[in-house]
This record gives sequence, structure tokens and C-alpha cells, in this order.
Amino acid sequence: MIDVYSWPTPNGHKVHILLEECGLPYQAHAVDIGAGDQFKPDFLAISPNNKIPAIVDPDGPAGRPISLFESGAILVYLAEKTGQFLPTEPHARHATLQWLMFQMGGVGPMLGQAHHFRLYAPEKIAYGINRYTNEAKRLYGVMDQQVSQHAYIAGDTYTIADIAIFPWLRSAENQGVDWSDYPALKAWFDRIAARPAVQRGVAVLADRRKPITSDTARDILFGQQQYAKR
Repeated sequence: MIDVYSWPTPNGHKVHILLEECGLPYQAHAVDIGAGDQFKPDFLAISPNNKIPAIVDPDGPAGRPISLFESGAILVYLAEKTGQFLPTEPHARHATLQWLMFQMGGVGPMLGQAHHFRLYAPEKIAYGINRYTNEAKRLYGVMDQQVSQHAYIAGDTYTIADIAIFPWLRSAENQGVDWSDYPALKAWFDRIAARPAVQRGVAVLADRRKPITSDTARDILFGQQQYAKR
């Protein structure tokens, strides 16, 4: 049984979805990032960067327990553990890893910033909003072009690259994106959203999530508590 320390965010959803797709038994442990659970010593022992998700697999490589943080690393680990959703053929494997890195280095950070400046920033600064909204649209364009030529993000098979990207696009409106500008990507998104394992994955801990409305939660997520010396 894999222990998953997570919260219903795009990075959390990635891991939930892959676990559901692979059919691996797991137990989800809620790490309420609005309440500061990510700074508790027990969680920091697993995820020293104080970010979700993290996993502990008692049946790791060579039968030894392993703990991992960083959602991309977790996806690669789980895919390799099960032999699913990460091709072994070298060209297809590297294409998948390439698009996974595209999500980790571009889609996640930039769409997250667009979401933040448009919804959560205490001061609505046009420069920040425009910068990250425009970058979100650029990234959507890159993905739209890719899936206009291939069935999936990394080629013709469903992989961890699709699983990594999908949850970030569930908030397109909050990122300032109009789906009608990206018809191929919207068709891809709808196909992924229809997968039963994806639906189960995004439902994990969903009942625990609540709007970020209190000053305390905002400070924990975006303010000085993030930067306090531990």
C-alpha cells in the first residue's frame, strides 16, 4: 500500500490519476496546505521542500522502502514500477520525458502564476496579469499545435505527459484562456477528462478543498510563512 501525502491541486491530481490508471493500492493522506500542514515536521521529513505531493512506498526498488517528493519524479517512479504510461522504446521514452519536463518547467509554474495574479494577488497589477496571461496563452498554443498532429501530448499513446498536463488545464478560465482559441487541445482535454481513472483521480480529497478566503490561509500559501526559516 502506497501512502500518498497530498491535496486536491493540479500537482496532487497528477499522482492520484496515475495511481488510479495503474490500479495500484494507495492511501491518500490530506496535507491541508491552507492550514499549514506542509510545514509540520513529519511531512518535512518526507518532503523537505514543503510541497505536496509526496509518497512513501514500502515496497520500493529491491523490496526496500522509498519516499519521494516532486510530482514529476513520482510519476516517473510509478510508471517504471508498473511498466505503464512511460514507453520503453528510446525515442518514445525521451519524447514523453521531454513533454513531462515541459509541464514541470513551463505549464505548471506559468499557469500557476497566471492563476495567482489574476485571482489571488492582493494588488491587481496589470504588468503581472498581462505577462503571465500571455505566457499561458502561448503555452496553450504550443500544446494545441502538438495535439493537432498527434493523438496525445508526446505522440500517439497516452503517457505520463498527458497525466501531468491535464490537471493544469482544468482552470483555463482562471488563467485568462478561451478554449475556443485552441480547438485541438480542447478535444484532447475532453478525451482525457472522460477517462474513468482520471475522474476518480480528480475526486481524491476533493471534498476537503475549500476556497482560499481567509487572511491566514493567504499568508500561509503566499505570504511570509512560506519564507520563514525552518
